[in-house]
Amino acid sequence: MEEIQKNNNYFKIFTHIMTILITALIILFIIYGIKQGFFSSDDALTAYIKKAGILAPLLFIFIQILQVIFPVVPGGASCLAGVLAFGPILGFLYNYIGLCIGSLFAFFISRKFGTKIIHKLFQEKTINKYLTYIHQKKFDKIFLLGIFLPGAPDDLLCYIAGITDMTLKKFTLIILTGKPLALLGYSLGVSILPFLK
Repeated sequence: MEEIQKNNNYFKIFTHIMTILITALIILFIIYGIKQGFFSSDDALTAYIKKAGILAPLLFIFIQILQVIFPVVPGGASCLAGVLAFGPILGFLYNYIGLCIGSLFAFFISRKFGTKIIHKLFQEKTINKYLTYIHQKKFDKIFLLGIFLPGAPDDLLCYIAGITDMTLKKFTLIILTGKPLALLGYSLGVSILPFLK
């Protein structure tokens, strides 16, 4: 019994260390990206992604996960960059994978750390606007619409969902079915651009 407890303690310590290291690496990557300017526009991000060669899809999915967890990376620019770098079909697929994984991370982070993490990442005015829907029992509907419709602050909504009583199953279902609509808009928009010139 003592041996099991000891192993559990070691595992917890290892998990904490890995969490700190991964978080530090993510923050360093974002700082580097901001300084290099490849988060400044879809063209800059596309050029940076293409430099990665065969690792480009993995790098892009990683960037999409980051842009949900840390909203300093502009989501619209990265979605567009994915379509420009990989084409409408693969761009859609990589966007979808990255954004869904990132959304789940945001949900789990806020479920663990509560409102304090939300207040550190987002503006007070925007937070308060959506927190009122929790008290009015309307949040589930707002969340559903926010994920389905392009332009809503879906990153914030994922974090707020984590502090509600929404189940993981319901959250995941909304994310998996809602994300494609906005992404299809990006993919189709970019694919018809050449015909509009």
